[in-house]
Amino acid sequence: MTPAPSPEVLQAPLVVEFPFTRSLGPVQSAFLTGLRTRTVLGVRTTDGRVLVPPVEYDPVTADELSDLVEVAPTGTVTTWAWNPSPRRGQPLSAPFAWVLVRLDGADTALLHALDAPGPDAVRTGMRVRIRWAAEREGAITDIACFEPYDGAEGGEAVPHTGTFTDPVRGIVAPARLDYTYAPGRAQSRYLKALAGRATYGERCPSCRKVYVPPRGACPTCGVATAEQVEVGPRGTVTTFCIVNIKARNLDIEVPYVYAHIALDGADLALHARIGGIPYDEVRMGLRVEPVWSEDGRYPDHYRPTGEPDADYDTYKELL
Repeated sequence: MTPAPSPEVLQAPLVVEFPFTRSLGPVQSAFLTGLRTRTVLGVRTTDGRVLVPPVEYDPVTADELSDLVEVAPTGTVTTWAWNPSPRRGQPLSAPFAWVLVRLDGADTALLHALDAPGPDAVRTGMRVRIRWAAEREGAITDIACFEPYDGAEGGEAVPHTGTFTDPVRGIVAPARLDYTYAPGRAQSRYLKALAGRATYGERCPSCRKVYVPPRGACPTCGVATAEQVEVGPRGTVTTFCIVNIKARNLDIEVPYVYAHIALDGADLALHARIGGIPYDEVRMGLRVEPVWSEDGRYPDHYRPTGEPDADYDTYKELL
């Protein structure tokens, strides 16, 4: 059997992104709603300290907290770090400082951005004030950033009811991770072979199992793998799930099936989408084959081959 060609190690930019939705309790709801009206709220703990941002349980005693107070929009930088290259979604597009600011009347510091012309203009102990966003919706971004301030320290925190019109009940926080993925020698070779419509695994020299996709080492024996073995292209569905929630930026109608597929000759099941069959007819033991993407670089999904179902004993170790 001719091994797959060994390409140079590949690299590709990848983005992992999802919206995180959470409901708010009374304390967090009051804090975010207050920002909409240019009001900064903290919460007083059982020992008299004022926490900003407020939390719903005392970090020392775990007591429930509800004694809301209003603090000043001015404060003092307690520590800072310069950010010379702002990234997507950060508060400012020009270089700025990340600062921890203890607002006047608070005992803890709030993390945010400071608009400053350069690192020489920032120092611990400098006075700053909030620059409010022109349009506010009840989110931490209602504080556009901090800016230098020449005024004196403000007064003590004053009680606040935390009552506002149309309070914010929940938020959606987008989480995003941009990074460059380098698959390494084994997976680079695997991906290169896929572009030629071939699937290769690597055989462990100790236990003789063939792993697909290859990892460069046997996950059982811990020894390096190098022997290339072509597997498939057909395989057997070992187990599966029915997806009923549509993913963003994925043009696949729900419901659809995602399955573990043991390719012929492989000792590890890979996962892929099943198509060409109603979702409620997919079953364990179903024999499938790849349907390649339009550019032929990878299997877009797997479809039934029409063969009889595989006997359970032939794939039970791969569940």
